[in-house]
Amino acid sequence: MLLIVCPYCGKRPELEFTYGGQAHLVRPAKPAELDDQTWTDFLYMRTNTKGIYAERWRHARGCGRFFNAVRDTTTDHFLATYESGQPPPALPGLTPPAPPPRSST
Repeated sequence: MLLIVCPYCGKRPELEFTYGGQAHLVRPAKPAELDDQTWTDFLYMRTNTKGIYAERWRHARGCGRFFNAVRDTTTDHFLATYESGQPPPALPGLTPPAPPPRSST
């Protein structure tokens, strides 16, 4: 069984966790000002790269809190976990978070 380190509770079995998608997404400040394509891209388009990837996870059957993890999607190995709101650790192969979409005015 895969063990995941919750930054709040410590090492726990994977069955306690749920995947929450790509980490470090920033909601646009004024979404009503975005054109349809930009808003659609924000809602549905994700990087989803093969390799080192920053993700959101939730310790659903534990503390219930969200946190971020850096995982290699080719091997399913977790390289780091860290609290939500913190920047990702500097790791080789990890692409920095993208800036939020701009308003089209």
